[in-house]
Amino acid sequence: MLLAVGLQPHAPSVAKVVFVVFLVATIVFGGWLTGQWIAVPLDPVKLHPGYFLPTVAGGLVGAECAAGFGLRGVGWLSFGIGIVCWMVLGSLIINRLFFLDVLPAALVPTLAIELAPPVVGGSAYFELHGPAPGALAYGLAGYAVLMVLVQIRLLPLYWRLTFSPGFWSFTFPWCAVIALALRWLQTERPAGQTVYAALAAGAVSVLVAAIAVRSVGAIVRGDFVPRPAVALVAPVPVSPSAAQATAAGVVAEATR
Repeated sequence: MLLAVGLQPHAPSVAKVVFVVFLVATIVFGGWLTGQWIAVPLDPVKLHPGYFLPTVAGGLVGAECAAGFGLRGVGWLSFGIGIVCWMVLGSLIINRLFFLDVLPAALVPTLAIELAPPVVGGSAYFELHGPAPGALAYGLAGYAVLMVLVQIRLLPLYWRLTFSPGFWSFTFPWCAVIALALRWLQTERPAGQTVYAALAAGAVSVLVAAIAVRSVGAIVRGDFVPRPAVALVAPVPVSPSAAQATAAGVVAEATR
């Protein structure tokens, strides 16, 4: 869907078709996967913010993109999917994060995805509603600020992690944060707006570049994807008499 938006200035008709195809695919996949989660027992311990991606992120990204193609009715429909699924899944995920064990190290970076729903939802709302912020825009912005503060508290957890593919979980949410921040800067036009915008864009660019560089280095070294641990089974000590008895039994069986 995002690639279709990038294609729009060059081939509007083709881009619109591409967007509609992938929006439908996103909604169908999200519906099937939600049904799958209902039909198959899930382990609450394995629940993490990555569960937002199929329906919450898919719905809100679809809403923002639909507005750019002039499909406002479709956009509000997709916005509803994203927001309602965020309310449902968000309560379950927060409950798991609050009251069960800390996520395994490999999944800790997915905590950054908690940032995504309010900021992507805020951007989608601006696209659908127009440049003048309404009550919902302010509400989403307030929750986004709260989630940014949460991420600051989580920095010690992130700092102790070994680099892994999971670090790419930081890129989309923080890019979405900066995109919404730039939109608010354009709306409010504070003094120093250009400087703030440059600093924000530069910071997120450095973040994405650093993760990309670390990923390339890990790929070159061959340790980008962690290898599964191999359990070493210690040999069972066998007494000499038992070994002799076993050997005699093998010989007897072979002779027979």
